[in-house]
Amino acid sequence: MANLFDPKLVTDLINKVQGKSSLAVLGKQVPVAFVGNKEFTFTMDSEIDVVAENGKKSHGGITVNPVTIVPIKFEYGARVSDEFLYATEEEKIEVLKAFNDGFAKKVARGLDIAAMHGLNPRTGEASAVIGTNHFDAKVIETVEYHATNPDVNIETAISMVEGADCEVTGIVIAPAVRSDLASMRNGTNDNKYPEFAFGGKPATLGAQALDINSTVAFGTTTKDRAIVGDFANMFKWGYAKQIPLEIIQYGDPDNSGKDLKGYNQVYIRAEVYLGWGILNADSFARIVTA
Repeated sequence: MANLFDPKLVTDLINKVQGKSSLAVLGKQVPVAFVGNKEFTFTMDSEIDVVAENGKKSHGGITVNPVTIVPIKFEYGARVSDEFLYATEEEKIEVLKAFNDGFAKKVARGLDIAAMHGLNPRTGEASAVIGTNHFDAKVIETVEYHATNPDVNIETAISMVEGADCEVTGIVIAPAVRSDLASMRNGTNDNKYPEFAFGGKPATLGAQALDINSTVAFGTTTKDRAIVGDFANMFKWGYAKQIPLEIIQYGDPDNSGKDLKGYNQVYIRAEVYLGWGILNADSFARIVTA
């Protein structure tokens, strides 16, 4: 039996993803077609020209950079007792709501891990499907992280982006950076950033939108500690609206070596198609460990 998530469950799923993914919090969601979207960025090559009456006009120039957002399939499945098949509709809905809640959290983490680092979230290894469509590959401007002065590192990264004639609208930091900011003291030995103390998670840092998430420093190969940049305009993400939900009653769908019927189980599987694009890599900078 294969069908689609109930529209209410889809809305609930995406709302939860938006609340738990740093890139979804800071970036702009756009509809994504199964065949992909082509997003364009326009760069005016020159400054505006002052022309005298009857004066000669010169060429300004424009550069167009298309970025294609292609949806990628993300899947999650879980075994439950086959009593699910005989439960009332209300009980089935409760099970699916619980599955939807967990699925939303995994999709949110998956979006960050894949788009930030190009990794398959489950294996922690580089994904050939994602290729170079991620921040670690595209954003080459970096600042070395120092735990004693993380605010200076962040300010340097912001200056780096602004030096490229771009703007910064958001910052995402790892929990370790939050902890280091909380430990900083001013000249009178008071907390320099008291809003970060005791696990504080402010939504802003200075004038910038802020999100704190362990996905920034995911895995053993990732050197990132923070990413700053124009998430509001130069990073876009979205999902294809059809989200399949399948209840599998036979076989070994998760390749665990255990037949479903032999263990009185059924398998709930959901798939979501997510796409994203970094429209201008110069609009971002990464703060990384040495």
